[in-house]
This record gives sequence, structure tokens and C-alpha cells, in this order.
Amino acid sequence: MKKSLANFQFSMFKFQFGLLALSAVLLLAAAPYDPSKVAPDIEQRLQKFQKVEMTFTGSDLSAGERKAVQELIAASRDLEEIYWRQATPSDIELYHATAKANPALHHYLWIQGSHYDQIDENRPFYGSEPMPPGRSLYPEGLTREDIEKYVAAHPEQKKAIYDERTVVELVSRDPLKLKTTPYHVKYHKWLVSAASHLRNAAAATPDRTFARFLRLRAKALLDDNYYPSDLVWVAEMKDPKIDVIFAPYETYLDGLLGVKTSYGAAVMIRNEPESRKLAVFQKYVPDIQDALPLPAEDRPSKHGHASPMEVMDTPFRAGDLRHGYQAVADNLPNDPKIHQQAGSKKIFFKNYMDARVNDVILPVAKRVMRQDQAAMASAEGTLTVVMMHEICHGLGPAFARQNGQQVDIRAAVGPIYSALEEAKADITGMYGLKWLVEHGALPQERLNEYYASYVAGIFRTVRFGVGEAHGRAEMMEFNFLRERGAITRNSSGRYEMALEKMPDSIAALTKELLEIEAAGDRARAEAWFAKYDRMPEELKGALEAAKDLPVDVDPIIPFPEGVR
Repeated sequence: MKKSLANFQFSMFKFQFGLLALSAVLLLAAAPYDPSKVAPDIEQRLQKFQKVEMTFTGSDLSAGERKAVQELIAASRDLEEIYWRQATPSDIELYHATAKANPALHHYLWIQGSHYDQIDENRPFYGSEPMPPGRSLYPEGLTREDIEKYVAAHPEQKKAIYDERTVVELVSRDPLKLKTTPYHVKYHKWLVSAASHLRNAAAATPDRTFARFLRLRAKALLDDNYYPSDLVWVAEMKDPKIDVIFAPYETYLDGLLGVKTSYGAAVMIRNEPESRKLAVFQKYVPDIQDALPLPAEDRPSKHGHASPMEVMDTPFRAGDLRHGYQAVADNLPNDPKIHQQAGSKKIFFKNYMDARVNDVILPVAKRVMRQDQAAMASAEGTLTVVMMHEICHGLGPAFARQNGQQVDIRAAVGPIYSALEEAKADITGMYGLKWLVEHGALPQERLNEYYASYVAGIFRTVRFGVGEAHGRAEMMEFNFLRERGAITRNSSGRYEMALEKMPDSIAALTKELLEIEAAGDRARAEAWFAKYDRMPEELKGALEAAKDLPVDVDPIIPFPEGVR
């Protein structure tokens, strides 16, 4: 009996050991990290991002305000969780697996927010599979043509499929059957938590209007109706000491239809001295709209609309405001109904602006531009150019006009909309700057400084490549200005501006881009970018002179970050 029991126990041990061995093999096969898949130049890629500390003490905040900031940061971490699941959910496991195994890859995953490199046309730096254009917002393998054919056959589903806050999911492939899930259902777990933190922040802040906004925004997270809170945010909040961007606003992740938004957050503290300088820009916003080269019906009046502007320092960002391109400003919300009724809010991130100018723009300009023109570029000139860029996101047509109907410009233009809109804001901003100088709002003697700062910014941004919306926009702008002779290359290989040609060239491009948006003309937009968005070999060669300089900043934030 004892021998039989011993044999049974030994057999069980062999069986259990076999299971453990099999489990180990299976675990190894399914391991989320394979060193052979890592791009060999991962260390060099990291060096393209200059580490910059974003300091924050909160010493000038009251106890209630500090509590509110902590709650807003906690809420922002919830949006971080959602963003990764909208982008590439499998990268969460890879991110954790590489923390000790490959710290360089681990940190580069964090910089990019996935294993696709936004400054290398979204090519993978881990593995070789190309990036799905719809990320995780659509079924893998689904094309735009598939969707257009499907909604033609199922018109009752079109509104939900093109809704900016639904995830499109596959029911069956043959025959094709799709369903949609609203964001507030798909990401319910994190949105409930975020809403709770927003309500806690509302209870802590002494600013009653801000508290009202936070409670309305908490509700919006749970029903996807952001209109009431956006209205309060734009029209009622006046010079807040603490503010927050907290919503799915931008469409940068959606390369399929160009309509799905991704979650982003920024906790912001007002920079009062810099904010006071914005009055001149606020005053003339309606007049710049009236002066745009478009028929009146395509440029709705901005008279009587709010145009709040804030210069803020940003101690914490999350989601699409944290990864890849480090925004130095924003114009929000993007809802054209809010633009028509109340306007939009322009926000300038002072600490990020300073880092970009000092660590990237001015050093690159000194390597690529004619020396005396590079010296014209300045931090203040760059801030002015960026201010006008953000103002002009809210100018021009609110809707496209097609067959006598108003249609959403994003849906009409499709995936190229993000690059089109960034280019429109750039070039219309420069058009508006010339108008301000002509009307005595800004000094005439600074116009060349503004042009130099704008062109210096182009040389910084095209280094992102055309896989990123801003890089694609400014590559197109460069090629157009080069074609018109407003930018030339001299015998020493440096670029210079023909300053006398800048105004007419900018006016011509402004008219083109505004007309594309007003018509919602997808074919015209795609043809325009196909002609102008490729980097010339001569520019590649010129940028070699700046290859040792950072492409962007890597903000070191004074609070814990990560994704769970």
C-alpha cells in the first residue's frame, strides 16, 4: 500500500512538474517582451528628446487649491489608462515587462505612448507590424472603404459609426456586421473613478465657477455629453487660478476616418504676468475673422463671442497631451456648435513653450538658417506666432457647406483633417499677424522677427516627419513657400527668407486652405498634401547639420506617472 501510494505520489509529482514545465514554455511563448524585436538604435532615439524638469511647488496655492490639484492629477491618471487602451492596449504589458529588462525601450514607450514612433512616420520601434490606422478604435483590418460601403448599406448605423465618441466593433466579418459602443460604456471603469476625483476637486476648490464646471464635466464623462460643461468652461470661467483640460478632444489617433477622439488631460496653474499680455490679441479676434479671404457665409462672425486666453504653467499632463508631440498651446473645445455660440478657449503652456524654444527651436535655427535671419527668431516672437496659431484654430469656417447643407469638416475631409487644420492654423495665424501689424496693433518693426520665428519653428517641426499631423502640416507649408520663392537655399547650404515674398505667399496659402475647409473637399485636400508633404532631399541634407540636437523635449514631471 505504501509502495502504491509512493508510486502515485511520484506520478503526481511528475504530472505536476510536467504541467509547470508546460506552463513555463507557454509563458515564454507568450512573453510580452522579445529582445530581438527591439530597434537597434533605441538609445539614439531616446537622445532625440531633451529631458527638461517641469518644476512645481504649489507654494502660492491655498490648502483647498492644493487638494484640488491633487484630485485633478488623480483624475488625469484615469484618462492615461484609457488613452493606452485606445491606442495600443498590448503595449501596456510590454511597458511593464521592459521596466527592468530594457529601461531604454521602457522609457521610449512612455515618450511615444505606444511602440509606434511618431517622429518616424509611426513606424514600429518594437517588432515589424505596421500601425493599424484605426488603432484600437476600430476592428483590425477594417478600411475606410469597408466602412463607407457598410454605412451605405446600413444608413441607420452611420451616425453612431461616425460619432466622435464611440468605438466601432466587429460582430462578424462574413457578412460584415458592425456595432458601436459609446466611450462612457467602453471605458466605464476609469471614467467612474475620474468623475469621483473631479467631484472631490470641486469640493476642495474655493472657485465656485470652476467647481460648477468640474461637476458638469464629471457628469459628461458618464454620458458623453460635453456640451454643457464646455459652455461653462468657455463662457463663464474668468481668469481661473487653476484650470484643467479634461476630455476626449483631439483626433490624432484616428487615421481611418479622422473623427474619433482620444482622451487627454492637463492640470494648469495660471501665469498671471504673461496672461495680462494677451489683451491685444483678444480685442482683435473678431476683426481678423472678418478679414479672412473667404465669402462672409463661410466665416461666421465672432463679434460678441468669448475668446478667453490663458498663459498657464502645466505641472501634470496625461493621455494625448502627454505622449509624442509636446504641445505648447491648445485651442479648445473643437465642437463647432460651441464655437458658434460661445467661441473657444486659447491656452498657452508657458513652461513647455520655454523648453521648446530654448532647447530646440533656436539651436536648430542657428544650424539651418542664414545666421542673421536665425538671430531674428526669438522666444517672444515664437510665443506670438503660437498665440496666433491657437487663435486661428477657432477662425475660418465652423462647418463645411455641401449641397446646401452644413456638414462637419472633420467627417467631410477625413483622416487628413488633422494635418489640414494644423496647417490652416499656422498659416492663417501668420496672415492675422500681418493684419495686426498693418492696423497698428503690433509694431511694424517686429514683423520680420515674427516671420523668422515662424520659419525657425518649421525647421524644428518637420523633423517629426509626415506621420505626425504637425510635421505633415509644416512640411507642406515649407514646400509651398519654397515653390513661391519665399524660402530659398543659398550657396552655403543654409535657408533664407525672401521677406518681401512672405506676405503674398502666406495670403495665397491661407486662401487655399480655408477654401478646402469651407467646401469640405476631401479630394482637393488629399491632392494638395500629396503634392506638397514630402521632404525634399536637399532639406534632409540641410537638417543633417542639426542631427545632434533634440527633436523635442522629454518633460520630467514632479509627480508619479505610468500606466497600470
